[in-house]
Amino acid sequence: MEILQVLLQVILGITSLLLTLMILLHRGRGGGLSDMFGGGVSSNLGASGVAERNLNRITIVLALVWVTSIVILGLITRFDAV
Repeated sequence: MEILQVLLQVILGITSLLLTLMILLHRGRGGGLSDMFGGGVSSNLGASGVAERNLNRITIVLALVWVTSIVILGLITRFDAV
């Protein structure tokens, strides 16, 4: 059980870093904090529609893996203490 717990912690760490990176790669939609830091300036260097959709899909999959690993780690911790 300890090997599974360590493996899930490694997965949680990697997905946390990747999820942060993926969120920062998204283009600002306007009206939020991205405008404050210069994200409101329109640029031709932004992602195309296909690239943005793929980035959304990757972010959603990473978020699901992240949440699943947290839930499983919580269950392991809860039932391992008993």
